[in-house]
Amino acid sequence: MLFTIPNLLSLFRIVATPFLLLAAWFGQPKLFFFLFGAMLLSDALDGFIARALHQTSELVARLDSYGDILTYLTTPLAVWWLWPKIILQEKTYILAAVILFILPAFFALFKFGKLASYHTWITKLSALLMSLGVVVLLLWHQPLLFHIAVWFLAVETVENIAITCILYEQKSNIHSIWHALKLRNASSHTKRKICS
Repeated sequence: MLFTIPNLLSLFRIVATPFLLLAAWFGQPKLFFFLFGAMLLSDALDGFIARALHQTSELVARLDSYGDILTYLTTPLAVWWLWPKIILQEKTYILAAVILFILPAFFALFKFGKLASYHTWITKLSALLMSLGVVVLLLWHQPLLFHIAVWFLAVETVENIAITCILYEQKSNIHSIWHALKLRNASSHTKRKICS
């Protein structure tokens, strides 16, 4: 079912993305922060609500991933329009963050033909660190937390690529590499039983 609370929260992020860009384009930092904060809050709540209401599904995971991708790939452009000095000062870390965010998607597309939506524990922690890091950077011009978040994003990237390499087929909501290995072993055992 499309119109569940978790799906609506993810759809909100997707729909809000062009308005985030418009707020930045028209030089409205307060509107930008309002939308960005609402998008981050919806990202924090959708998975929690989906589990609480027993509404986890492949569709929920996919919409959440699309919302994340749109949020995190359009934010640097919006920040460029509003705070170009910050982009210039932090260009190395921002470029690294964008590459690290995109890289696992390419691996999943290459192997499975579709985006991964693992939502690992590390991914959740990484998203929290990145969100806080970006807010602290933009409001108080303190880059340390953002830098830590980018390094943590590198760990997340390695884990997501490893999970893609481990799995035989695309799965959603894989909590960690350990869970991916368990799924792979279970799939191998099932295949052996079918073939024997």
